[in-house]
Amino acid sequence: MKGWLNIFWLGIKELRSVFSDAVMVLLIIYSFSLAIYAQAVSISESVNNASIAIIDEDQSTLSRAIANALYPPYFKQPVLITPTEVDDAMDQDKYMFVVSIPPQFEKDIRQHRQPAIQIDIDATAVTQASLGNSYIQNIINTEINYFINRSDTTPTSAVNLVQRRAFNPNGVGMWFGAINALINQISMITIILTGAALLREREHGTIEHLLVMPINAFQIVIAKVWANGLIILIAFSLCMLLIVENYLDVPIAGSRLLLVAGTSIYLFAAAAIGIFLATIARTMSQFALLLMMVIIPIMMLSGGMSPIESQPQIIQPATWFLPSRHYMAFSQAVVFRGAGLSIIWPQLLIMTGLGSTFFIASLALFRRSISANQ
Repeated sequence: MKGWLNIFWLGIKELRSVFSDAVMVLLIIYSFSLAIYAQAVSISESVNNASIAIIDEDQSTLSRAIANALYPPYFKQPVLITPTEVDDAMDQDKYMFVVSIPPQFEKDIRQHRQPAIQIDIDATAVTQASLGNSYIQNIINTEINYFINRSDTTPTSAVNLVQRRAFNPNGVGMWFGAINALINQISMITIILTGAALLREREHGTIEHLLVMPINAFQIVIAKVWANGLIILIAFSLCMLLIVENYLDVPIAGSRLLLVAGTSIYLFAAAAIGIFLATIARTMSQFALLLMMVIIPIMMLSGGMSPIESQPQIIQPATWFLPSRHYMAFSQAVVFRGAGLSIIWPQLLIMTGLGSTFFIASLALFRRSISANQ
């Protein structure tokens, strides 16, 4: 019983230490508010307000119809320019797309010829350029078909394709972006907080003060894990309620209690990784370098940026040892598909196993470092 009291009071000390650091508090607030919003809305899977210009050398009814079909919110209001302005405008990043309609375009269409429309694209914005090109081609083809047939009817096909989009009917990319950003922030802040807490004790010399007290290495480590984990869990819960659900309007299909429980398990695993890195590093600068080597793979290989199946075959087996991969699968299943415990229990079990492994390893290294210092 006395050992658990020691863990409780050590955790209270850690909470006071974190909240007395104004920079750390601001970092936590920013990471679970503005950072989530910025990442959620900045990565779009659709074209939005793309700048476009038109070179209309035909000045016909069809060419004007094509220009009028390019309207917000996909594109900005098209700007009419001359052919001599294209190069300078593209070099100065004025337009992402320039559509060149040749002379006699409508006449050639009436005579069933195949005139060419040139589309110049600024491909530095890779995603928007690729999607925007498809949008423009579809719009042009639709207007040409309407002009030829004098109606918006489409030819019947031998096969009737019926698409049903599950879990995200409107294809809102912001939903996935918000959850992915939140998971990335949890991973980063948890590892930073727990690792920095242990290194702060070592650099300030207070670790020796703790060791002369009737407490052991396990109590020191587990106190930092629960204290920092509690801070992140509260920040996560507030972020889900205020930012993700209310402000970004992302629906939560599954159990919120199950989501919080699974997040608690992942926080234990992420905190264990932070303690593990802190026992390897001797200074805060070394810890920062290790963070760069660890956090970036944790984010990129979790399955949020690209599906695990799309990653190189040689890397896919290694991602199994990342708790972030299993937490990503767990959170998406609960949030978007409304999965219950009977479906996501393997992810919870794997996260618990990986977290326990990292915790045992970090505890062993911490005890070894204490013995070496003594």
